[in-house]
Parts: sequence; structure tokens; C-alpha cells
Amino acid sequence: MASADHLQRLARQQLESLRQAGITHLPKPQKKSPGQGKGSRSAPKTGALEPVPEDSPTIAPAASDRPLSRDDAIAALRVAQQEVSRCPLCVELAETRTQTVFGVGNPRARLCFLGEAPGADEDRQGEPFVGRAGQLLTKIIEACTLKREDVYILNVLKCRPPGNRTPLPHEVANCRGYLDRQLQIIQPEYICCLGSVAAQTLLETDVPISRLRGKFQQYRGIDVMCTYHPAYLLRNPAAKREVWEDMKRLMTAMGIKLP
Repeated sequence: MASADHLQRLARQQLESLRQAGITHLPKPQKKSPGQGKGSRSAPKTGALEPVPEDSPTIAPAASDRPLSRDDAIAALRVAQQEVSRCPLCVELAETRTQTVFGVGNPRARLCFLGEAPGADEDRQGEPFVGRAGQLLTKIIEACTLKREDVYILNVLKCRPPGNRTPLPHEVANCRGYLDRQLQIIQPEYICCLGSVAAQTLLETDVPISRLRGKFQQYRGIDVMCTYHPAYLLRNPAAKREVWEDMKRLMTAMGIKLP
């Protein structure tokens, strides 16, 4: 049975799709007459219209088969970034953040790196993965013969949780629409989830990262490789070998030859 959170996400997604299609009102459900049973086939009546609720975060409709041009993707991401910068949904995060941290990189990237949430350095600079963990991620990207500007880097949360604590479920739910929208605009061929929060959020699972890593998963037809977060590697250097194995599998799938 679907969870209440999952049903709410589906409902919000449907409402947003209706709004983007230009539908702003829905017909009111008709009350049954006393003699109208389940088997009744009386003709439907046209009733008054109810406005589509506006209190849900923006969630993108299903990805289009036509990728946006680079200029259109940049424009769409800029609009989404402005919406994120004004987001008040998580009261604690909105009150404590210095600024939101949207994402950075190639708007038409083949590969996106998805992390958990901004830290202190990211909150101060407004860019994801710029602290010690970010420096390690840059080294991993460069070891894959890529540059940061070749990929797109983003987090599940767009605001720093106080004290760098783990994101709370309602915070993840509030930001999920923005995440889906970013990925729908970019339309990457591959996503690399860094750590359990990113992997479990994107894939909507509670499977541990140790079991998710090492093989490809799927998100809306996109190949997803899960691996350990760079911050985890700073605390557990021995896990770098496993991350490098994951990166080699990912690069092989992308057709990139490593030295």
C-alpha cells in the first residue's frame, strides 16, 4: 500500500501538471441523489468550478522526450532557482540559512552528482560541494577525466540544516519537487547519488547505501549509480577503493575511457 507521503506527492504532481496545462479550476464533485446507487448511470452534470490549490511546491510534469536547448535550460533553471531562493516551506531552515544553494554546472550535462544538503561553506558561498568534501569530489571528477563544469552538482536540500544535521523527512518532502524539476530540466543520462540520503530520496527506498552501490538503479529511465558520500570518505579513507570501482563502472557505461 502506498504511503500517505507518496500519495500526497502524486496528488501535488497531478495538480502542478494541470496548472502547467492551463487548467486552473476543476469541476465540483456532484452529490448523489437519494435514489442513486453504485450501479446508476445517470448523465453527468456540469457543476461549478473549484480552483486548483496553489499551496503545494512546484513539481515538474513527466520528462519530455525533447531535451531543452542549452539557453532554454539555463533560463528554466534560473526561474527555478529564483523560486527556491524565496521558499518558506521549512520554517527552521528558512530562518537559519544564509542563502539557498541551488546547483551548479552544465545545464545540459550527461551526468549529475546528487548530494545530501549544503554545509557551512556551501551556505556561505551559495554553491554546492565547495568545502573539504567538495574538494574531494572535484578530485574524483577529475580522476574520471572530467571537470566540474562538465557535470551538474546539486543536493537534495537547498538549505543548510542547522549544525549539518541529517535532513528531516518533511524537509526532504518539501524540497523533492525542486529536485525533480531540476533533473527534468537538465535531463541527464546518468545520476551519481552520493550517500544514503541522496540515494534513498531519489529512489524512494530505505535500502542501505552499502547494498545500493556498485550496480545501476533507475530513476525515470535514467541510470543511477549510488556510492558513498565524499564526507564519509574523509572519515573512512579505506572506502575510497569502493567508490573508485563505482566510478569506473559509471565511466564505462558513459563510454569514457580512463587512463
